[in-house]
Amino acid sequence: MGFSSTLSVLLLLVLINLCNNIKRINAFHQVYENLQSQSVELVNHFHRSAFHFQPPKHWINDPNGPLYYKGFYHLFYQYNTKGAVWGNIVWAHSVSKDLVNWEALEHAIYPSKWFDIKGTWSGSITLVPGKGPVILYTGINQNETQMQNYAIPEDPSDPYLRKWIKPDDNPVAMPDYTMNGSDFRDPTTAWLSKDGHWRTLVGSRKKHRGIAYIYRSRDFRHWVKAKHPVHSKESTGMWECPDFFPVSTIDFENGLDLDYAGPNAKHVLKVSLDMTRYEYYTLGKYYPKKDRYVPNGDSPDGWDGLRFDYGNFYASKTFFDYKKNRRILWGWANESDTVEDDISKGWAGLQVIPRTVLLDSSNKKQLVFWPIEEIESLRSSYVRMNNKDIEMGQRLEVKGITPAQADVEVTFNVGSLEKAEPFDTSYTYKPLDLCRVKGSNVTGGVGPFGLITLATPDLEEYTPIFFRVFKDTSTNKPKVLMCSDARPSSLEQDRGPLNQDRMYKPPFAGFVDVDLADGRISLRSLIDHSVIESFGALGKTVITSRVYPVKAVKENAHLYVFNNGTQTVNVESVDAWSMERPLQMNNGAT
Repeated sequence: MGFSSTLSVLLLLVLINLCNNIKRINAFHQVYENLQSQSVELVNHFHRSAFHFQPPKHWINDPNGPLYYKGFYHLFYQYNTKGAVWGNIVWAHSVSKDLVNWEALEHAIYPSKWFDIKGTWSGSITLVPGKGPVILYTGINQNETQMQNYAIPEDPSDPYLRKWIKPDDNPVAMPDYTMNGSDFRDPTTAWLSKDGHWRTLVGSRKKHRGIAYIYRSRDFRHWVKAKHPVHSKESTGMWECPDFFPVSTIDFENGLDLDYAGPNAKHVLKVSLDMTRYEYYTLGKYYPKKDRYVPNGDSPDGWDGLRFDYGNFYASKTFFDYKKNRRILWGWANESDTVEDDISKGWAGLQVIPRTVLLDSSNKKQLVFWPIEEIESLRSSYVRMNNKDIEMGQRLEVKGITPAQADVEVTFNVGSLEKAEPFDTSYTYKPLDLCRVKGSNVTGGVGPFGLITLATPDLEEYTPIFFRVFKDTSTNKPKVLMCSDARPSSLEQDRGPLNQDRMYKPPFAGFVDVDLADGRISLRSLIDHSVIESFGALGKTVITSRVYPVKAVKENAHLYVFNNGTQTVNVESVDAWSMERPLQMNNGAT
């Protein structure tokens, strides 16, 4: 059976698995009335991360309202005060001087008024001249109608922003008769336009069409919906957690604030797809006089579009860091185990390491992401290897660090592409299908090669992050696939009626836009016990995976560089560090 035939045969199984997995990972909006307030007496630390942001216990999801204010970085996030499943949601609040060490403060907002008595859901914070920081958030009333509200600090001069007030003149925006009142949420950070109006986006849908409404205000209190959405797209479902910001087309080292209206910029519209639990974005042009956004057309506007992260990553939010003139991305990584597992652990969810966001200087057709430089302060034990050839079937162990808690950077040189497999152009936008069929143990010409993380020496458990190079026969250019494959990550079986693992262990994949003119491609992985964030080609493609090994844990975990392609791959360099725990990580959150 040929390559294309194999993919066709397996595609039905892929779709069946996808539907089952979507149902399971979509469950955080599901209310577990008998579980959501189940108290946590003892937290299981077996799979807890060491240097990722997470409170000591309970459930967290969307990052909300990140900002830099009076010397502190602030992060608010959706948090269950009483249990390890979604429910009882408040805006929890932590502050940091360096985005690494975090101090927990009292919760900022929680259900208490008629306009949010059934929920204080996601939103953003805007620095408003003369008023200070203002929260825009989604409240749920007794009738389950979603509406947009605002909150203000009790004392704007307090750098900690400890206490917040929800004025009685809320809400500031309610759905009208033309809108879906049960799908109207997650206002973006607002920006002030030259015409004197503030603007913000709110996500919604009409049947299967995803929508981003745009609202205008002169006083940040009275908001009016524009006649038309800023953008919408058929067959995409509910658009949660929209994000809208400019990026420079000439300055590839600094970010832009939201109110930038000059030349040499593109806009990014990102949406989180409620139906699938992943996100996509487009680059395009924003027309402020018409309040319309038009994607460039360089990539799909829909489910197959570009992504901030091709893995377990959702509800992301960016903010402009005035301290260092950069745009920073936060994102939520949910658990991939079961509700029962989370209750047993006493915790669920974490925030990925903050990332800088810039336009790719090589083609200006996509974004690039990189872990903030501050995370490097946690590096300790260091090892380096240079100029190692790895032949087919070989793996080279990286020793001298703590593999379960590490930061690893590798530069590969693949040399000639003569042995690269031909690429079937009919699967241009379906890298996941390709990764499922062409896994890390399936011999190719150029690749698979990459890292084997959280592994036992006999590879009974392991999580590979790897590249595989194809040749597009229509263009004679390389087509590079990047995968992070959780399928062999855990010995956990407990198979259900469809012979599926109880635990969600998917492969994740994306293509990497590199020409390999010099043969080089890089990979960086941040490994933290149950989460692995991997950055291909200096952040052109990023994949976050949640994994739960039972043997390859703590001091029993191993790390390897490997090659399973017929062509020898040169490892030009490996730089690897053990990572320390922050001195202070959200201590005291309850």
